[in-house]
Amino acid sequence: MRNILLATAGLCLMAGSAFAQMAAAPKDATDITAADIQKVLKEGAKETDHNIKTVEMGQGYQMSIGVVFRGPTPAPGAPRPAGAAPTTAECGLKALPAGAKQGPTGMLSHDSTPETYIITQGSGTLVTGGDMLMGHRSADDSSVVTTLNGPTCGGSVTGNFKSRDVAVGDIIIVPAGVPHGWASIPAGGVTYLSVRPDPKYVLPKNFVYPALR
Repeated sequence: MRNILLATAGLCLMAGSAFAQMAAAPKDATDITAADIQKVLKEGAKETDHNIKTVEMGQGYQMSIGVVFRGPTPAPGAPRPAGAAPTTAECGLKALPAGAKQGPTGMLSHDSTPETYIITQGSGTLVTGGDMLMGHRSADDSSVVTTLNGPTCGGSVTGNFKSRDVAVGDIIIVPAGVPHGWASIPAGGVTYLSVRPDPKYVLPKNFVYPALR
């Protein structure tokens, strides 16, 4: 009987929490203007991935809108700058399976937040799918985790991944947990909006990019 009462109490608390989230539903739309987007791109670093706003949707999840600019990748055969050796926990496959094909490095896989890319300027070759290979977790205090996408694994990719060329007007939906990244980007770079539903509330609530506050 005691266990039943405890379980019932737990369900009531969960229901109360869900109701509180539903009660916080917005009463109007949220605007992000073209001027807002350009201001975020201008204020950010040359290579940018920024959360513009995060909005409570009142149905048990919040929504984040980001804008991303990726610069051109080095020409084939050109040396790539070496980064510091990662010190965070490993993730994904630890070694390339025998006979398997290895894809590009710089791939990401977000545990909790799917993304919808909307290409607004430029073009590139986008890779999605497969299995993360020799990855490392993003640091808990990194902007990727705290502000942009929540818990994330980054590394190379193998397995059944797919490459496609994308350009202005294309839309790509990337589910949570699916590796994705850019194999090549031509001169001029690529800019895109990223729509990020956040059902687990891993991103800061009511976030607004500092320059827009």
